[in-house]
Order: sequence, then C-alpha cells, then structure tokens
Amino acid sequence: MEEYIGLDVSMKETAVSIRRDGKRIWRGKCASDPKVIAELVRKRSPDAKRVVFETGPLLVWIYHALCAEGMPAICIDARHAKAALDMAPNKTDVNDADGLAHLAEVDFYREVRVKGYDSMLTRTLVVARTRLVRITTKLSNQIRGLMKTFGLVVPKGGGGLIFETNVRNLLGSNIGLERIILPLLEAWRSIRGGRASQLDRQLVAATRHSNECQVLISIPGIGAVTSASFVEATEDPKNFRTSRSVGGAWPGGLTTRRYQSGEVDYDGHISRRGDSHRAGPPL
Repeated sequence: MEEYIGLDVSMKETAVSIRRDGKRIWRGKCASDPKVIAELVRKRSPDAKRVVFETGPLLVWIYHALCAEGMPAICIDARHAKAALDMAPNKTDVNDADGLAHLAEVDFYREVRVKGYDSMLTRTLVVARTRLVRITTKLSNQIRGLMKTFGLVVPKGGGGLIFETNVRNLLGSNIGLERIILPLLEAWRSIRGGRASQLDRQLVAATRHSNECQVLISIPGIGAVTSASFVEATEDPKNFRTSRSVGGAWPGGLTTRRYQSGEVDYDGHISRRGDSHRAGPPL
C-alpha cells in the first residue's frame, strides 16, 4: 500500500501527517531534526512513496539530510501549496502537514530544485559580503546626516581614506561632536577596510578558480558578485530545458506577468522573482 507523508517544518517542531488511500492514518509531531524525522518515517511508514515539505529556512539542511537517510524527500513551492492549504477551515501546523500529504497523494504539486551545499556556500559568501557593504553605506550616510545638523557638510564622492579625512577635518576642534562621530567612523573603517575587504578577497578568489565565472566576467559590466550569483543559481545548465527558461529565474524574474480572463488579456510588468544579487546590472 502506497503511503504519502506531509511535513510542516518549523524551527523547533515538525508536524507529520501520513495518508493512505485518501485517508489520514496517522499524525503527530517530532523535533525538527532530519534524523528524528527519518526514524519516525521508518517506524510509521517504512514504504512511504513521497515525503513532501515546503520551501523554508531549513530547506537545504532537511532535504539533503533526509536524502542521505534514504528518504524519498520532495520539496515543493510554498506559493503553489498555499492556495491549496488555505482551503482548510482551520490553519494549524497539523492541518498543513495533512494538506501537504494530500497534495503528494494526488500528485498536485510543483517540485523545487534544491541547491547543493557548494552552491549555498557561494551564496552565503555573496550575501554576507553584500550585507557588510550595505552596513558601511548606512554608517557613512548616518555620519553625513548627523554632521549636517551642525552645519558640517561632508563633500560628496570619495571613499575610504578620503571620506575619513574629510570627516576628521570638518570635526576640527568640536570635541563634543567628535566624541559621538568618531566611534561611528571607527566602526565604518573597521567593517569597510577589514571584514568587508576580507570577504571581497574570498569572493574574487572563488571566481578566479571558476571557469564559468571567468567567462561571465569577460562580459562588460559583469563582476565577481553577479557572476558568482549566476553560477551558483544555475549550477548545471541541464536544470533548464531551454535557454529561454533561464530568464524566469535570472535576473530577478525577467518574464512578464500575464492576466487573461474573458475578453481581458494583457501582459504586466516583469515578475522580479529571484535573487536580487543577480538582478543588479541588467535591471
């Protein structure tokens, strides 16, 4: 008898529902640990045909760990599943798990490709580097804004030592303001010249060792961030049936939205779905 399992994964607990022949035969909860989930599946449904769960923050870890345990794990699009799960009269984790199991049973779901750990490591590097760069930008803007209150306008342009020199020169002998601004300036310098630069070097080194990234970098306007983001998102060209399919995933969803109902039929703006790190230069 074929059995289908739905998992509603939360940070601490995972709701589990098992269905067979259109009926729920068991449901419960366990810790959100792949090994614990795998043990429960082996105990309650050793011959499960599908183990389905939605996209989420624990997606990569749960998916690869369950596959390593020999589970028939399938990750589905949360936006696609939401339409079906919203039909339940009561919104609970257990009901969501049962709804996911039902979707698996009737084969009505959109499977999501889960990236490998190497690709996610590259993505983590890009995200961390981008976050530090944004922090330095916010700090410099904050310094400029605070100094304007006292009539001290930092000249536009100039980064690094030029910005720091301009700030120190404007502060002059204003000891009261200097005590407030200098800690911000030191934090800006530490992040920009230390941590952010360190991640920059790691990212550049990673792209130098990637033939795919080097090909992309040869295109005017494409640098280490965009090339690394594109390569980690694509992983293998075989993941896309045709080259036209890539436009929907990169950069930021270039395919247009369409609405057609009766006599109304129009194409809207691009969806902009996808990774924002890949959307910069083209958009």
